[in-house]
Amino acid sequence: MKHRIHPRLAWEGIRKNKRLYLPYFLTCTGMVMMSYIIRYLAAIPALEGMPGGVTAVILKLGFWTIALFALIFLLYTNSFFMRRRKKEFGLYNILGMGKGNLSVLLLWETIILFAGSVAAGLFFGVLLPKLAELGLIRILNGQVTYLISVDAGALRDTVWIFGGIFCLIFLNSLWQMWRMSAVSLLRSESTGEKPPKANYLLGIAGAALLAGAYYIAVTIESPLVALAWFFIAVMMVIVATYLLFVSGSVTMCRLLQKNKRYYYRKNHFVSVSSMAFRMKRNGEGLASICILSTMVLVMMMGAGSLYFGAEDSLNTRYPHQITVSVDFLSSGEYKYAPEKEELFLERIQGLLESRGTEPENLEQYLSSSVAGILKDGKLVVAPRQVNAIAPGTVDDVAMIYLIPLHDYNRCMGTRETLAEGEVMLHCVRRSYDDPTIQLSDGTVWHVKKQLDLMMGSSDAAMDLVPSVFVVTADLESAMDTFNMELGSWPEDQLCRLRLRCGFDTSLSADEQIRLSRDVEKLAGELNMSGQGGFYAYSVECREAERGEFYGLYGGLFYLGAILSLVFLTATSLIIYYKQVAEGYEDEARFALMRNVGMTAEDIRKSVNSQMRTVFFLPLVTAAVHIGFAFPIVQKLLAMFNLRNTALSLVVTGVVLLVFGVFYTVIYRVTSNAYYAIVSGAKETQ
Repeated sequence: MKHRIHPRLAWEGIRKNKRLYLPYFLTCTGMVMMSYIIRYLAAIPALEGMPGGVTAVILKLGFWTIALFALIFLLYTNSFFMRRRKKEFGLYNILGMGKGNLSVLLLWETIILFAGSVAAGLFFGVLLPKLAELGLIRILNGQVTYLISVDAGALRDTVWIFGGIFCLIFLNSLWQMWRMSAVSLLRSESTGEKPPKANYLLGIAGAALLAGAYYIAVTIESPLVALAWFFIAVMMVIVATYLLFVSGSVTMCRLLQKNKRYYYRKNHFVSVSSMAFRMKRNGEGLASICILSTMVLVMMMGAGSLYFGAEDSLNTRYPHQITVSVDFLSSGEYKYAPEKEELFLERIQGLLESRGTEPENLEQYLSSSVAGILKDGKLVVAPRQVNAIAPGTVDDVAMIYLIPLHDYNRCMGTRETLAEGEVMLHCVRRSYDDPTIQLSDGTVWHVKKQLDLMMGSSDAAMDLVPSVFVVTADLESAMDTFNMELGSWPEDQLCRLRLRCGFDTSLSADEQIRLSRDVEKLAGELNMSGQGGFYAYSVECREAERGEFYGLYGGLFYLGAILSLVFLTATSLIIYYKQVAEGYEDEARFALMRNVGMTAEDIRKSVNSQMRTVFFLPLVTAAVHIGFAFPIVQKLLAMFNLRNTALSLVVTGVVLLVFGVFYTVIYRVTSNAYYAIVSGAKETQ
C-alpha cells in the first residue's frame, strides 16, 4: 500500500467523525493556549518589580499543573472516540489493512491533531496574553503596560510538553488496537459489560473510605494537621467516589430491573437496559464528572474566599498600621531596662508629633515566647523536639506566649487579679481543659480562667502550630524556669523579652510607609549610639505589606480561575463524550424499538428518564463533598490568616449556584445531542 494514502485516510477518519473529534480538537487547542498564557505570565517583567513576586512562582506551578492534568484528561477522553473507531479499524483489518498500516494511520491522525491544535492554541495564546496580563495586573493592583511581546521560552516549553502528551496518547491508542483481534474490534461496540465481582464489597469499601475522609475533614482542629491530612483525604474521596458510583450503578440497574412496575414501561425499559449494558463504565463516567465538579467547587471556594477576604487577612496579620518589636536578652548590654523602653517610645512619639499626628489604638506590652509541648497537664520546653516533630502529630505542640498581668490589664482595659501560682489562658487553634499546668521544675500553674480576647494575636496568626497565651503576674520567674530548662542553649536562643508597640495614625498610606522607615532608621541609630541596647528590632507597616498580600492572594485567585476554567471545560467534554458515545451504542436499540412502534415522543420520554435517573447524581454528590470539605478548607484558609467563616459560606453558596446553572445548561445541550443520535434526527457524517 502506498504510504501517501495514510494521511488521506487519517484526514477522512477525522472528518467523518467530526462530532467526536471537533470538541476534542477545541479542548486540545484551549489547553495549549492556557498553558502558553500561564507560562508567559510567569515570565512577564511586570511581576519582577511588584511586591507580589511570589505570583510568578504560583504561575509556574500552575503551568505544570495544567500540563499534568492535560496528560491525564486527554488520555481519558481519547478512550471515548477510540471506542467508536475500533469498529472502523476492525473493518480496515478484515479488508486487508494490517496492524502495521493501521499503526501508521493512527500516527498520521495523531500528527494532524497535534499540529492543528498546537498551531491554533499558540496562535490564540500569542494573540490573547496581553488581555490575560492586564487582568492579572489589575487583580494585583499593579501598573498596566501595553507592550505586546512573544515569549520564546513559553513557546518552546508548550510545544515540548504537548509533543510528549500526544506521543503518549499515540502509544496508548496503539496498545489498545494491537491487543485486540479484527473480530474483537468489529464487535467492540456491541459487547456489554459484566458487573464487577464482589460488588457489595466494593460498595462497603467505598462507604468506609468516604466516611473516613469525612471524619478527617470535620474533626481536625490544627491547620498544620489539616495541611498534612488534606491530600490524603482528597485521595480517599476520589477512590471512594469511584467505588461507590461503580457499585451503586450496578446495584441501581439490578434493582430497577427487578421492579417490574417500573422496568416494563416504554419510557423506562430502553433507558434501564442501556444503563445495564454498560453499568461499570456508566459509574466510572459519573464518578469522573463528580470528581471534576468537586475540584472546580473547592478551587473556586478557596481562591474566591482568599481574594475577597484579603483585607480581613491583612488586618488580622497586621492589627495596627505600624507595629514595632524590640528584643532584649537576659543579660549583658542587650538586657532589658525600663529607661531603654522609655527612650525609644519617646523618640517614636517625637516622630509622630513632627508629622502632626498622635498614636491611636495604642497597644504596648512586654512578652516572651518559647516553643513547647503541652500535654496531659505538663508543659515541656523543647524547641528541638518541636522542630523535628512530624506535621501530622502537632496537636500537642504550641507556641507559649508569656504576658505580664499589668500589661494585659492596660491593653485590654480590664482589672484582672491573680494570686500566686495563678494564670489566665488564651488558646489559638487548640483548646486546653486541664485545671493546672505543671512545669519541668515542679512549679504548678492553676488556670484561673480562659480568656476570649488577647492582644498580640497577630503573632499567633503567623504560627503554623497552635498558640497558648499565658497571662502571669510573675513574668521573670516564668522566664527563668524556661531558660533553666533550655540549659546549654546559646544566649540569643533562650527565652527572651520582647517589647511590642502597635498603633494607628491619621496619616495617608504613603506617609505611613515613610513613618515606618523612619522608625526603623531611629532604632538603628539608637543601637549605633549605644543608647538603645536592643538585640534585634523590626518594624511592620500594614500599607507596605498590602502589595505582598494582594500579590499572593491575587495570584492564587487568578490561577484558581484559570484552572477552574480548564476543569469546567474538561467536565463539559466528558459529559458530552459520555452522551455521544452512549448515543451511538444505543442507536441500534432505539432503531429496533422504532420499528416496533416506539414514537419520537416515547424516545424523548425514555431519554429524559435516563437523564433524570443518573445525570444529577454527580452534582448532588459534589455538593455533599463540598459540605464536608468546608471545615478542613477553613482550617487551611486560617493558615492565610482568613477566619471569616461568613464570607467563605457566601462564596461557597455563590459558587454552588453558578456551577449548578452551568451544569444544568450542559445537561440540556448534551441530552439533545444524545436524543438527536438515538432518534435518527441526525445522521453521522
